[in-house]
Amino acid sequence: MTTESTTSTDTRITYDVQDYICLIGLNRADKRNAFDSHMIKQLSEALTQYENDANLRCALIFAHGEHFTAGLDLMELQDKWDKGAFEFDETQIDPWGIGGKLRTKPVVVAIQGTCFTAGIELMLNSDVVIVSDNCNFAQMEVQRGIMPFGGATVRFVAAAGWQKAMPYLLTGKNFDAQTLID
Repeated sequence: MTTESTTSTDTRITYDVQDYICLIGLNRADKRNAFDSHMIKQLSEALTQYENDANLRCALIFAHGEHFTAGLDLMELQDKWDKGAFEFDETQIDPWGIGGKLRTKPVVVAIQGTCFTAGIELMLNSDVVIVSDNCNFAQMEVQRGIMPFGGATVRFVAAAGWQKAMPYLLTGKNFDAQTLID
């Protein structure tokens, strides 16, 4: 078994390799793993590194701490919306799969605790989702006047069906793991 690990003091994403599996961890637990511009960039870099490594067969995205993600760090990102924080070129993997280089390898997402907005979009762009029974989901952009631009308006409807998805997309109302199963 080979193991490789990459971490530093400002690491918002951890990257570990165990044999043929890439473990990518959201590592901003003190902020409930809310995505800031650095975390978005580092997640793209981790997914691109995974995609480009011919020895890796599957990636697992998980969270350090109690919560998967509180979504976007709106305070940090507010002046970066129009400065490319969510733009990826043809050599970079877009974690939300709406631009950049397309993924060809499977990604599994394991979710616990809070999973808001960007986390749902990341989940909907994965191949397999594992959800703990303590999850609390919300696609709450509508409550803040923000368009859910990571693909959820299309993918949530495709995954859950129109009648199940629309009440949550239109209201931002919370739902739990059981709602996803029923």
